[in-house]
Amino acid sequence: MPNQLPADSVGLVTPQTHQFTAPLLLACGRTLDSYDLVYETYGQLNAAKSNAVLICHALSGHHHAAGYHRMDDKRPGWWDAYIGPGKPIDTNKFFVVALNNIGGCHGSTGPRSINPATGKAWGADFPMLRVRDWVASQARLADVLGIEVWAAVIGGSLGGMQVMRWTLDYPTRVRHAVVIASAMKLSAQNIAFNEAARKAIISDPNFMDGDYLAHNTIPKNGLAVARMIGHITYLSDYAMGEKFGRDLRSGSFELGNDEPVEFQIESYLRYQGDSFANSFDANSYIRITKALDYFDLAREFNDDAVAAFKQTQAKFLVISFSTDWRFAPERSHEIVNALVGANRPVTYAEIESKHGHDAFLLPDERYQQVFGRYLAGVEV
Repeated sequence: MPNQLPADSVGLVTPQTHQFTAPLLLACGRTLDSYDLVYETYGQLNAAKSNAVLICHALSGHHHAAGYHRMDDKRPGWWDAYIGPGKPIDTNKFFVVALNNIGGCHGSTGPRSINPATGKAWGADFPMLRVRDWVASQARLADVLGIEVWAAVIGGSLGGMQVMRWTLDYPTRVRHAVVIASAMKLSAQNIAFNEAARKAIISDPNFMDGDYLAHNTIPKNGLAVARMIGHITYLSDYAMGEKFGRDLRSGSFELGNDEPVEFQIESYLRYQGDSFANSFDANSYIRITKALDYFDLAREFNDDAVAAFKQTQAKFLVISFSTDWRFAPERSHEIVNALVGANRPVTYAEIESKHGHDAFLLPDERYQQVFGRYLAGVEV
């Protein structure tokens, strides 16, 4: 990157860590006696503490959502296109909080953290989590920051599930809920993709029943395959065809030539898988995808989504993308129809995009317009 930061960047940011010593009772019945949450903030909290926005991350996301940690960083935070001065989540207006959820592997307490009861890494003994556990810990962070009510809670994919859970569990603490490329529950096909990915990890000889850290090894091959499976579902057929087609990286189909042939898409997926395996934790991946599978907004309301949303008080913005087949527009339609049935205020937009599920992370003029105009109307 250049020596000078972009004018619309939040600039250099430093992660913060808060240690919670009050026990957190998890949905599984187990308790975290203490835990850390790593987070970043952008913009300034106003005197009334009424301009705070929470960013809920998706499966592989983390606290570094915008800006740069160092001047020589090759790329900014994962949602930098949407957070900053003059951007849809305008830091001239909002105080933005982005955190790494418990169970993750980017600083917050998770399977790689030390279990105080044993003095060793939690590993396979780290509890299974639900979306409501993340929301409960996020609410405690809001308390620490003195934020009684969020101006908006925003998230895409798994982050959108956290947004919806916020509106149910803490209805008076959310004024606007932005749910992007998400669903009220996973389809059987989505659960199947997640299970195939987990099986790839568990089948790696280096997984060691989840205790690989104690054996000083990592199930890199299994984690790489898991990421490859997931990554395929995040892209559209058009996007893969447009970027790679059937182009070869090496070899040829010339008759009489038995040199191995490698397609560009194969090389790309292997690169994505290997990069992910070097930066993510396998036990975290298993727990986060399980939380995805378990989430069902209407389960406790006799499978009646309208009854579920009647508990909420927030105004909603729901966004989907035309070529997203992992969280198809039909899933967003279900959310919108339930909100309408519950007589809740909701704005909906379906964005034409060629990029599949990943579109919610990428710059797109129409998406930025819809997103930005909605947040411009949020009073602080």
